[in-house]
Amino acid sequence: MKIIVADDHALIREGLERTLKSFDEDAEIIHADDSVSVLSQLESHNDTKIVLLDLFMPGANGFELLTKICNTYTNIPVIVISSADEPRNMRKAIDCGASGFIPKSASTEIMISAFMLVCNGGVYIPPDMLRQQSSSKDTAVKNSYSVSLIDETKAAATNLTRRQTDVLDLMARGMSNKEIARALDVSEHTIKIHVTAILKLFNAENRTEAVVMAHNAGVVDA
Repeated sequence: MKIIVADDHALIREGLERTLKSFDEDAEIIHADDSVSVLSQLESHNDTKIVLLDLFMPGANGFELLTKICNTYTNIPVIVISSADEPRNMRKAIDCGASGFIPKSASTEIMISAFMLVCNGGVYIPPDMLRQQSSSKDTAVKNSYSVSLIDETKAAATNLTRRQTDVLDLMARGMSNKEIARALDVSEHTIKIHVTAILKLFNAENRTEAVVMAHNAGVVDA
């Protein structure tokens, strides 16, 4: 397994390498210390299994670099590992295409669990992100989840079909469309249709927002 570890601090890279080696001692760890080296390593190693990326690397805006990597190397999942673990950064990273966000304060066990989930095609959404309101449209109530929005989400959930409910539950577990399709034994195209319907019912802009809304309204478990 080939893994790119991108962080401008050598101690962080070495610590991540030790953790990854405890998971797979045969893993090939490739280091990158700035945005240029990340892109260069990806170009040289397009068989990389996964990228662990510090959000704010020297030489580029963190989200711009993340977006560029996710859009260019669509078959290589990226996990953001950052100390900038505010929920808004977590949400934005997922929206930019990251397959997970792990705070640098997270335990080794959490990191390994998230890593395994992403390797299996899922998306790791941090619990702290799920506990926060996700509403970029109304930052005025960011510190207290709107009761009316909870009621609206609950009402919208009553209009979900049984299959859409199943899809939402699996989305909340961090599963990708492909993985959900496999679990429910339907085509990925069918799952995309269900996801689109769920977003429309919840008036959500993306999968992450829909899952957070459903969680806060008690429609799905954490």
